[in-house]
Amino acid sequence: MLLDRIIQFFSSLKLTVVCLGLGLVLVFWGTMAQVEMGLYQAQNEFFRSLFIYWKPEGSGLKIPIFPGGYLVGTVLLINLIAAHIQRFELSRKKIGLFLVHSGLILLLVGQLLTDLLSQESMLHLREGETKNYTEADTDVELAIADVTDRDSDKVVAIDYRRLLKPNPIQHEALPFAVEVRKFYVNSVLADRAKDAKEPPPATMGFGPQLVVEEKPPVTAMDKRNVPSAVIELRSGGNSLGTWLVSGYINQPQRFTHEGRTYELSLRRTRLYKPYSIQLLDFRHDVYPGTDIPKNFSSRVRVMRPDTGEDREVLIYMNNPLRYAGETYYQASFDTDNEGTILQVVRNPSWLAPYFACILVSAGLIIQFMMHMMGFVRKRRTA
Repeated sequence: MLLDRIIQFFSSLKLTVVCLGLGLVLVFWGTMAQVEMGLYQAQNEFFRSLFIYWKPEGSGLKIPIFPGGYLVGTVLLINLIAAHIQRFELSRKKIGLFLVHSGLILLLVGQLLTDLLSQESMLHLREGETKNYTEADTDVELAIADVTDRDSDKVVAIDYRRLLKPNPIQHEALPFAVEVRKFYVNSVLADRAKDAKEPPPATMGFGPQLVVEEKPPVTAMDKRNVPSAVIELRSGGNSLGTWLVSGYINQPQRFTHEGRTYELSLRRTRLYKPYSIQLLDFRHDVYPGTDIPKNFSSRVRVMRPDTGEDREVLIYMNNPLRYAGETYYQASFDTDNEGTILQVVRNPSWLAPYFACILVSAGLIIQFMMHMMGFVRKRRTA
């Protein structure tokens, strides 16, 4: 029967060997590709994909040439579960094998959940500064803030992936639509010459004073893309003007519409928290008489209004702050030693690899001990 053949195929030991071989090639190939692509792009193209594609130069075609990490991992997981169900018989003699297989399944599932659910961001604080959000390291957003009211701001954040689409962007909280005239994945800004013949990139805000030049995207770990965009705001079929927004422009651009004041900025994506963190003191200690770092530490204050929590925590190397499902690591600091940069990691499935290793280790120990006891009994009988 067809069903029997499918079950036989997915539970085959040959399929296991093929998947492991493909995995070895994939890891080697993806690791070598990081030299040219950089870490993040190599991860996306080799390990976070169903297939690895070849793109002919000058063509928009994408031709699959090798299975990606998601496909190899999924087939290996199905193979492991199918083989376990078909061949395993729950008995006292095979309890060790059961634990080993369960650990391997948990390890694969945990890695997939980590890849899908984990999130990394950065928290940059100057001494005395307080923030209730972290910022994504690579993603950006277009923030449109209604700052008319003194007590609070109403912010609409548009993810940069939406800015890549040609359709106008409308939101119920905005009395106007946003149209993206051009989006630059990587760019550089310069002052516009007074006698320049070319028109400015935008008519409002900083646009008439600047020129924008598109740059090839970078993937190296020590470099970062700085995006820019030229956007037009429209209301009732009329144009309100065009603005140049960029990662180089730190100051929000303000304008007024229908009696309300708004601010525009292209910034790193913010991840807001129900608590705030204040940097009380940062220390960069070195060994006496040298420039060799001895210790980096940040003394922070954690404040959470909804629970009344207010406490101080010292973060230093190998001693992160674990709070509200996130881990704050001491990552870097400002050159004047008055600011800290914390790496923030959120990984709901961080315990899965530990439990998986415990199950595999316990299974191997139990299986080894059972075989050893059987061998000892045979020797005594002989």
